[in-house]
Amino acid sequence: MKRFDAIAFDLDGTLIDSAGGIAHALNAALADEGLAGFALGTVRTWIGDGPDALIARALATGALAAIDTYELAARLRRGFDAATMHAPMAGSAVFDGIHRAVAELARQRPLVVVTNKPTPLARAVLKAAELLPFFEAVHGADTPPQRKPSPLLLRQAAGGLGVAPQRLLMVGDAAIDIAAALAAGSPVAWAGWGYGHAPAQVPAEIWRLETPHELLRRLAMPVGADTEH
Repeated sequence: MKRFDAIAFDLDGTLIDSAGGIAHALNAALADEGLAGFALGTVRTWIGDGPDALIARALATGALAAIDTYELAARLRRGFDAATMHAPMAGSAVFDGIHRAVAELARQRPLVVVTNKPTPLARAVLKAAELLPFFEAVHGADTPPQRKPSPLLLRQAAGGLGVAPQRLLMVGDAAIDIAAALAAGSPVAWAGWGYGHAPAQVPAEIWRLETPHELLRRLAMPVGADTEH
């Protein structure tokens, strides 16, 4: 259990199956503007880069692309935030096995969340999901330069814990999680139960996990025994 000093988890698509919640918040904001919403399957493909990117993708779609979007995007962002804060877990659920895994891991080493969701929204979702007490800190992308694949949030998380980035394991479902970890010099595990596609051309040392339980199993292995990928 000495391979890593701490673990960073992505939020959407890793801890929380939040596609329904994100679609709910986006469509609520659109409805407030008298605009049609989007199907869950469409919204799911837009998740990962934070609400501003999500809204930009919605506004680039169909009839909305003809609208002057600067003022509208700002209003939609306010509506998205308000809908999320009002009902943080509406349409969302914690992935199977996450509560057990996080509770067990939190007894062994510090855990943090590193997410492209803004920090206030991320904390609200984690609190509603009854996961917040397990995490030492929540590092959200509150400014565009912080968004993964930038390594800034991972480096910030490592610094806050007083550990080297090389000793902070990043667990995430998306290519941007892998890219951020590699840029920060952090080890990384791909969460195969989430929204992202399986990594292809990536270093062999990246763990490919199918369930949260597999993360527990890998971390329980003696150092040097985790050669299966």
